[in-house]
Amino acid sequence: MCGIAGWIDYRRSLLNPKAIESINQMKNTLSRRGPDEEGTWLSENALLAHRRLTIIDPEGGKQPMSKEFNGKTYIITYNGELYNTSELRNELQSYGHKFKGHSDTEVLLTAYIHWGYDCITRLNGIFAFGVYDQAEQTLFLGRDHFGVKPLFYTIKDSSIYYGSEIKALLANDEIQPELDLNGLAEVFYILPSRTPGNGVLKGIHSLRPAHYLIWNNNGCTIKKYWSLQSKPHVDSTEKTIETLQALVTDSIQRQLVSDFPLCTFLSGGLDSSIISAIAANWNKSKNMPALNTYSIDYVDNDIYFKNSTFQPDADKPWVKRMTEHFGTNHHYIYNDTLALADSLFEAVDARDTPGMADIDSSLLLFCKEIKKDYKVALSGECADEIFGGYPWFHKKELLEGSTFPWSVNLDNRTRFLSLDLINSINPHQYVEQRFVETSSETPKLQGENKLDALRRQMFYLNITWFMTTLLDRKDRMSMATGLEVRVPFCDYRLVQYAWNIPWEIKMFNGREKGILRKAMEGLLPEDVLYRKKSPYPKTHNPEYEKRVSEILREILNNPNAKIKALVNSNEITNMINSKSDYGKPWFGQLMATPQMYAYLIQVEYWLNKYKIKIL
Repeated sequence: MCGIAGWIDYRRSLLNPKAIESINQMKNTLSRRGPDEEGTWLSENALLAHRRLTIIDPEGGKQPMSKEFNGKTYIITYNGELYNTSELRNELQSYGHKFKGHSDTEVLLTAYIHWGYDCITRLNGIFAFGVYDQAEQTLFLGRDHFGVKPLFYTIKDSSIYYGSEIKALLANDEIQPELDLNGLAEVFYILPSRTPGNGVLKGIHSLRPAHYLIWNNNGCTIKKYWSLQSKPHVDSTEKTIETLQALVTDSIQRQLVSDFPLCTFLSGGLDSSIISAIAANWNKSKNMPALNTYSIDYVDNDIYFKNSTFQPDADKPWVKRMTEHFGTNHHYIYNDTLALADSLFEAVDARDTPGMADIDSSLLLFCKEIKKDYKVALSGECADEIFGGYPWFHKKELLEGSTFPWSVNLDNRTRFLSLDLINSINPHQYVEQRFVETSSETPKLQGENKLDALRRQMFYLNITWFMTTLLDRKDRMSMATGLEVRVPFCDYRLVQYAWNIPWEIKMFNGREKGILRKAMEGLLPEDVLYRKKSPYPKTHNPEYEKRVSEILREILNNPNAKIKALVNSNEITNMINSKSDYGKPWFGQLMATPQMYAYLIQVEYWLNKYKIKIL
């Protein structure tokens, strides 16, 4: 995993000290994504930069990588991991191509040389990359099927700038951080999700998952290269179970390939337990050392933990059950409550926007500890989105709703904002429009009844919005520590197959994700296999709310605080003085009142740290 950046302009020379300094500054902002090596490639009209986290082929995978073929030169900057590298290499060798090393970077570049734009349809992995064809003066940018790897770009006059993170773009003096009404709507009514393709700041875009971009003398062209296909599921339940077993196992085993040892995240929940079990068995079959697993919890959570509809029980007993059963070498990481609050700011630095508050900062701290021993980890994201694990898949009123189910009550977000901001944006209209836009994209299945059609729409909303949010969180918090995290349930083959499995089969035996549980029988202990879903853990220590309340009060008492022009300070003060409501999340399943305070703190920090001008 790495960080990439580039600047292309066909109408002026970029071979000047100021432009070269700019590309180096862009590159340097990505040093935490790629702490091991750095490189640049300079030409008259294209400046490319790369920061590397070395995982595969340390010597043969250096970047930017260039390759000549039929008198033409091609240069790649690439962030990601391909899981079908060997198949692609073998096929390309059959066409006469030769390779100097065994990196997936060289395979990807050769695939582009051979198949051109169509190469991206052959990839299985997580990736964001740019290939520059020097002879044709063409830049090709591509992003993986579900947006595991980030890729941002902006176009200004005759230039296109791209980078793994927004901070890379802002490091160029030609790009100014500005926030218009559209951006304010994203910050206060949409984030920590983000409208697909929206980079929040004015003029900055995120290349949407499963899309590629072409930039040449004819301008900019963006195309979608892959879509979910809706069609009748013809497999029997028994065949579905067999197919899922094969797809899940193959996806996980493909992602265990690394030139460095790897570990897994283990919460004791279904998804991380499946990955850890298959990885542990794989190590045993290869006579490798016992698998190392990691879990996160919080100091004093054993005292303050409160079960709820969203979080029915604690993880620790289930982690112990798994580690004893599979003989893993387990590491318990405990986050300090006050450290969560102190790390809210670093989490913004990692994400480049306000985010999931302590849910982000806790993951950041967790990844820091893992990185002390490992460069690569596997994690269980995406299974809930493709198998229907969240409560909103099961509630008729949410299926029939007209807004995003992870942020149902918009009034919980608007009540602390200034009346001027509310009137300027019209939040209900903005959010409804985003909801309708995405809902209309849902691949329809002809003849499907109304409830099944609504549930298919719910799956599409989750895959394109909520899953992307969690994937972005995982990438940004982990890569900020130089840790690569792979997500096997995000294999596009598995997602496509699960997409068409009927709800009654997904709910095998009346259990959420029942078909996945059934497919994994014999792999996990039965009590783990049928444990009720519990989301990512959060702190229950009241000291956290006390700390973020204090910080927020300090901000409101500062006459120069930027956020004061955007919020209703009296309403926030009343909210702080009132008893907190932990039972009604304003986003997702975990973000309640304390996370609202933390989010507002992050907004203030972001506006100042990034020197954002509000238009």
